[in-house]
Amino acid sequence: MTTSDTRPMKAIILYDSMSVGGSTERFIDAVGLELAKAGAYVEKARCRQNGDYSFVAEFDLVVLGAPIYYLLVSSQLLGALSKSNLKQNLKGKMVALFVACGSPEPMAQLLYLPQLKMNLENPVILAERVLSPDQLNDPAAAAGFVDEIVASYQKSPKP
Repeated sequence: MTTSDTRPMKAIILYDSMSVGGSTERFIDAVGLELAKAGAYVEKARCRQNGDYSFVAEFDLVVLGAPIYYLLVSSQLLGALSKSNLKQNLKGKMVALFVACGSPEPMAQLLYLPQLKMNLENPVILAERVLSPDQLNDPAAAAGFVDEIVASYQKSPKP
């Protein structure tokens, strides 16, 4: 997967999780591996509410994801979108979104993904997923998400 100038696509996975090495982080690692297999350069970074996200400008694709706790997207990711310069640095970026939760998918589509989307300004959303706990540990779920991202990326006009 390359950009229009034939360099490898650069992707950053920005996420939050309450635990290190838990199911959300394992899913992120699987997504990163699948993106790398598709030819992308991949990094990951844990979100912090008051972080400096100016480095996002270097990346062609931003994957945002977090688990749901007490009916809300994990606080560090939402905090980063509302209290730091992350929202500003995502303007016009190609973005893929995911949330991990135990709720039925229709409920999650209605309640949780909009929590992320309402904090974004004019992104190009390539893919979005609601993942159940069992999907977080399923390599096929990560591969399917990345397949959707890659297909949408290839169809999207590049800046």
